[in-house]
Amino acid sequence: MAALDSLSLFTSLGLSEQKARETLKNSALSAQLREAATQAQQTLGSTIDKATGILLYGLASRLRDTRRLSFLVSYIASKKIHTEPQLSAALEYVRSHPLDPIDTVDFERECGVGVIVTPEQIEEAVEAAINRHRPQLLVERYHFNMGLLMGEARAVLKWADGKMIKNEVDMQVLHLLGPKLEADLEKKFKVAKARLEETDRRTAKDVVENGETADQTLSLMEQLRGEALKFHKPGENYKTPGYVVTPHTMNLLKQHLEITGGQVRTRFPPEPNGILHIGHAKAINFNFGYAKEEAKFFTAICDMVAWLGYTPYKVTYASDYFDQLYAWAVELIRRGLAYVCHQRGEELKGHNTLPSPWRDRPMEESLLLFEAMRKGKFSEGEATLRMKLVMEDGKMDPVAYRVKYTPHHRTGDKWCIYPTYDYTHCLCDSIEHITHSLCTKEFQARRSSYFWLCNALDVYCPVQWEYGRLNLHYAVVSKRKILQLVATGAVRDWDDPRLFTLTALRRRGFPPEAINNFCARVGVTVAQTTMEPHLLEACVRDVLNDTAPRAMAVLESLRVIITNFPAAKSLDIQVPNFPADETKGFHQVPFAPIVFIERTDFKEEPEPGFKRLAWGQPVGLRHTGYVIELQHVVKGPSGCVESLEVTCRRADAGEKPKAFIHWVSQPLMCEVRLYERLFQHKNPEDPTEVPGGFLSDLNLASLHVVDAALVDCSVALAKPFDKFQFERLGYFSVDPDSHQGKLVFNRTVTLKEDPGKV
Repeated sequence: MAALDSLSLFTSLGLSEQKARETLKNSALSAQLREAATQAQQTLGSTIDKATGILLYGLASRLRDTRRLSFLVSYIASKKIHTEPQLSAALEYVRSHPLDPIDTVDFERECGVGVIVTPEQIEEAVEAAINRHRPQLLVERYHFNMGLLMGEARAVLKWADGKMIKNEVDMQVLHLLGPKLEADLEKKFKVAKARLEETDRRTAKDVVENGETADQTLSLMEQLRGEALKFHKPGENYKTPGYVVTPHTMNLLKQHLEITGGQVRTRFPPEPNGILHIGHAKAINFNFGYAKEEAKFFTAICDMVAWLGYTPYKVTYASDYFDQLYAWAVELIRRGLAYVCHQRGEELKGHNTLPSPWRDRPMEESLLLFEAMRKGKFSEGEATLRMKLVMEDGKMDPVAYRVKYTPHHRTGDKWCIYPTYDYTHCLCDSIEHITHSLCTKEFQARRSSYFWLCNALDVYCPVQWEYGRLNLHYAVVSKRKILQLVATGAVRDWDDPRLFTLTALRRRGFPPEAINNFCARVGVTVAQTTMEPHLLEACVRDVLNDTAPRAMAVLESLRVIITNFPAAKSLDIQVPNFPADETKGFHQVPFAPIVFIERTDFKEEPEPGFKRLAWGQPVGLRHTGYVIELQHVVKGPSGCVESLEVTCRRADAGEKPKAFIHWVSQPLMCEVRLYERLFQHKNPEDPTEVPGGFLSDLNLASLHVVDAALVDCSVALAKPFDKFQFERLGYFSVDPDSHQGKLVFNRTVTLKEDPGKV
């Protein structure tokens, strides 16, 4: 019967029957709406008009601090708040002013109480907006975005009724354009916006210059645009949606500001159980820009943070706080908010598990058992400490402590119980007075436990902000799956240049500046982002084009003998380090009667369009000022071309050749590793795309090793991670496998143009 009464009440407020029934399914919303309606009826009588009813529903569904319900209902019932903009302003005001008493004068000023917007003012504002866009309106007619007119009028008249503005826009547009014509009724095809925001224009320009088409660029911009995160100021945590305010909140925030001085504090907290990947680069940029533990991986994390160019304010460990965390766990038990449970791990899996039979055990008993856990009187899995709360995803009573007989790399065997992420995360943030606890979207389900735990212990509560992960196509970044790749021999280790771990990208030769630029272009939004690898590679080319000095190397060499070499001994050739900017200096390479060129730069029987060395087709040697012309082809017993005999002339002594090719003389022998995508499909982890699993999708040609490549002697003193552009071939980085007798180069990325063409 009560449900029928509520249904009747809700429909009388202006809700459709379907909406009213949906509301009844939410007990908290139903109770709040009933209370609001009942209070309003005391002022308005039993009948509430639809406009007021809709405002009451908006209030009940959006108000988080129920203490303010009566206060706001009184303003709605008295018609002091009578529009949606006023209600939104009122809700924002009470959210940002959680302390009593509310300054009613300030509240009314901020919510437009008493402000009267006349029809004449609306008419004038709409007319002014139409006049600003009149030429475009006359051309586009009813295909014009009328929302722009309404938005401009609303910007002038903040408290005007939205429906009145829309009606005025419709009327004035009809007066200007007349009734709709047949052409006005045709569907308008969507086109990419010609005008980008200034930041988008810069990004688009960058991408176009890196070889992307305008359409690809605009598509990328649309992908990168998302709902950006809007952060609270330090000390104003309570202004964040969903933040829980307690009687202690404001004093704790005051103390927090005294400690931090109002500075922004973030933290980069990956669990040190694997190597960082490209998604972590976004996290590092986000955390450092806006402002648990295995020794091997912790060191790698520190190295990568430093490599990306960031210096932490402080490096801390969760183990630094083990004593404090344990003391707080004891306090939780004393407050009746945690208990020792003996359910096994398999019994705790899932989101619809039954309550623990030990949930209501006496506090004194849990204290004794927790102490017994600490003293090692339980085996692993025999007992856990669980917190009494239900998380957003329905998970009940998450585990705070587990028994684990594994010595810690910093605390040794002092502890045999260790805190979980759900327990440690927020409390370590609280201890360190983090202002913005930044994490990816999969942690959103833990936000309630984050706030709950800090408030349960009456300690400073930071704000957890979630942002979308950054993923790349043709890649896997899961630690477990990378371990499988290593175990099966598909890759050498975590730093194999075909992976997208940060150590792998560094080894391949990706500059940290390029990774940071890529993360900046992607931006930080709530939505998950999956990008094409070539967009990252474009950022790499941008940086290396300005920072990697040029050298010449030949991968598949062909010996060339210059029979009329113009000097008795080799010549020293000055080669610019950066041909586009010779102020950056030169390096010297020898030019001798014997040179080596790429085998693909010569053809006995060239196809149409081939511009390099062939019979009757001379070719220039880069930087020498000489042109060579074929005289004789020397072949081995198998018919394979072994060497060429050519003559040379000065380039300015005859017709200009069609092409200039790179070459080496008196070279160093080196090893070159050429990399392609590790996987064949965009989404190797997607079973619909790769039914056999990601290991079945490996590209067997992802690594090609050239054992006897030749490189000019200018790179003889190169060190690991030094980078070069090998002319016409691509960008290369010195691999740590290099030794005194032989350099090893990894191809970082190819050049923008086809490396086989001039």
